Formats: sequence, structure tokens, C-alpha cells
Amino acid sequence: MSPPRDDAKNHPNRGVVDTNPEDEPADVQEMHPWNPYRAMKDDEVGECYFKRQNYRAALARYQDALVWKEKDAVANFRMAQCYEKLDQPDQAIPHYQEYLKILPEGPFAKEAQKALQKLKAAEAKNETSEKTQSKP
Repeated sequence: MSPPRDDAKNHPNRGVVDTNPEDEPADVQEMHPWNPYRAMKDDEVGECYFKRQNYRAALARYQDALVWKEKDAVANFRMAQCYEKLDQPDQAIPHYQEYLKILPEGPFAKEAQKALQKLKAAEAKNETSEKTQSKP
């Protein structure tokens, strides 16, 4: 399988990894799996696990979805929720942020913003309490 004839013209340097220190064009192309249908299926199965409160299994399926579709907004949002349920707020924050970066006006945007505010406030509170406890 080869790229379309005009691909190099339309997408210069797309997927090319420069391994040559000189300014010669590299011939190594980096490939990533991309299958939005598999990602969607992983999202669906993750949703079933999430509804059954099996957050670890749901998290694994959402992580699989991100393998197949790197910018999967739903998977990022649900992963953040799973991490929050698993009491790992430091892992949840980046996924809420990624969701908002992908879909700033998406269906879960308000919920993601509220969760971020709550998690960041709790994080700041924990840092403050740690500082006061460490003072002699």
C-alpha cells in the first residue's frame, strides 16, 4: 500500500521522522494505528463497565480507544472520570484538559470545567495543608 500520488505535495513532511543530522530528507515514516470504529467500540464497552462501576476495566477500554483514535474526546473525558473515581486526581486533570482542548464547547464541556475547578481547588488545598504541617 502506498500513499496517494499528490500526498507529498499536499502534506509535506507529514509523518516523517528526521533521523539525519544533515539537512537531507529522511526516508523513515512513523506510522500510528488509526481505526475510529475500534475506538468507538472501546468507548461503548468502556461505557458498560463504567455504568457497572468497574472503573479499572472501563479505564483499560478507554486507554485502548486512545490507541486507535489519539484525539478521542469521549475517551479522554471518561478516563478522567475513571481516574477521579479511582482517587487519582493527578491523572484525571490532564484528561479533562485534553477533552476541553479537543471539544471546548462539547456536550461534556461544562461538566469537565466543573470537575477541573474542583480537582484543582482540592490540589491547592492539599498543597497548603502539606506546607503548614511541614513547618516546625
